[in-house]
Amino acid sequence: MAEIRNCPSCGEFFNYTGIRDICHKCAQNEEDMYQIVYRFLRKRENRAATVERIVEATGVQEELLYKWVRKGRLHPAVFPNLGYPCDNCGRLTNKGKLCQNCTDDLKSDLRTFEAAKEFREDIKRREKATYLADRKDN
Repeated sequence: MAEIRNCPSCGEFFNYTGIRDICHKCAQNEEDMYQIVYRFLRKRENRAATVERIVEATGVQEELLYKWVRKGRLHPAVFPNLGYPCDNCGRLTNKGKLCQNCTDDLKSDLRTFEAAKEFREDIKRREKATYLADRKDN
């Protein structure tokens, strides 16, 4: 069932059905801008254009470019200098929410945490253990 929402771009009311998060008019404007960007990138000399160059040449907002890359409408495999900012450091990435460096750092921190946790559990087990020595009755 559709619910009524305000369009984040223009503020108009629209029926949100779960497909688009903006109104029909703004979606049409976005689609027109996408076509402008896509035509720009299809030219051989523009395929390696950076986000800044695309914004400068087409007038499209950076956020829209990032949105299209995230949704898979613009593929970094075809346009190698496209990406979107890492949620942690802001460096451009084209897969997931984190760049490779932040992913590696997070994995390293998790390994360190797991090793420390295992070490603490091992110490607790040793402290609970009872040492029984053989007694010699004389």
